[in-house]
Amino acid sequence: MSLPVIETTNRSEDHRSDDGRRHLLDLSHDELARWLSEKGQPAFRARQIVHWVFQRRVRDFQQMSDLPKSLRRELSDAFRVIVTTQVAAIESKDGTDKLLVGLPDGGEVECVLLRDGSRRSICVSSQVGCAMGCVFCASGLDGVDRNLTTGEILEQMLLLQSRLDDAERLSHIVMMGMGEPLANLDRVLGALAIARSDDGLGISPRRITISTVGLPPAIDRLAKSGVPYNLAVSLHAPNDDLRSELVPVNRKVGIQAVLDAADRYFNASGRRLTFEYVLLGGVNDSDHQARELVKLLRGRTALLNVIPYNPVEGLPYVTPSKRAIASFRETLEAGGVNVKFRQRKGSDIDAACGQLRRNRA
Repeated sequence: MSLPVIETTNRSEDHRSDDGRRHLLDLSHDELARWLSEKGQPAFRARQIVHWVFQRRVRDFQQMSDLPKSLRRELSDAFRVIVTTQVAAIESKDGTDKLLVGLPDGGEVECVLLRDGSRRSICVSSQVGCAMGCVFCASGLDGVDRNLTTGEILEQMLLLQSRLDDAERLSHIVMMGMGEPLANLDRVLGALAIARSDDGLGISPRRITISTVGLPPAIDRLAKSGVPYNLAVSLHAPNDDLRSELVPVNRKVGIQAVLDAADRYFNASGRRLTFEYVLLGGVNDSDHQARELVKLLRGRTALLNVIPYNPVEGLPYVTPSKRAIASFRETLEAGGVNVKFRQRKGSDIDAACGQLRRNRA
């Protein structure tokens, strides 16, 4: 059985502007420390620079006042802090903000800020488009163009962070935007390493979630990273026949292989698993399918996160009726499944991934 490729081709590994400057945020902490060492600077300068960008929200090296002036000039000559642009921003009545972000090569991705009580979560993209082919998702309708770089992933976080008031603090990161994060795992992990560092965004791994349709080899690689991120597996169906219709990559993998890999991740990380299930009216929302889900998930330390579908223009799928949602929930709870029905956020601004980009096309 052939398994899907884990890393897609990335045309732009390291962005350089027309004047030859690199994207600062593409460098890991160690790479920045080595560059500084070559310039005769101590390694702790790397932490200072990261702190200025992520904690102090500074975008101009000249404002980094605790760095020597000569170093500030060298940094300005060698690097750009920001390479993306905010193309569009829309705000929902429920406090959800969605951004369309323009990339240096002309591509566009989306990211979202969600406000829920005191919680401030951001949903970030990992690819331009998506190759997984989920039939109900706007992100993959045009396929995948390329992977995002580490810096482009981080810039989405910075753009969303900048929308917070002084009294607000970013609390959670979810890699669940456009693209399949495990198909761009190296760059995702590079971005999250900065996001969880004290001088970066300071977000605990326990508040960072990586979502996947289920690529077993990449899930195993994630487990070997040794960082206990939360893993969310997008299931969407309780059997292989229906899942292969909704999530075409399943034809090469199969539900059992995905569940086995998720179990290995749980054993390695100790983090409770989350299974995502987009509820499609008349497709995967029957009581029989709910009973199949109970059999599938019984005995696992897991949360089933059920999301009523956000309709996408041009696709035939609809939100289930309130009656179907209630019956589905009752069946799951009666079967002992730990289930949460996610409140639909941002429906008035087309907050589902890929919708804003397509509506502007």
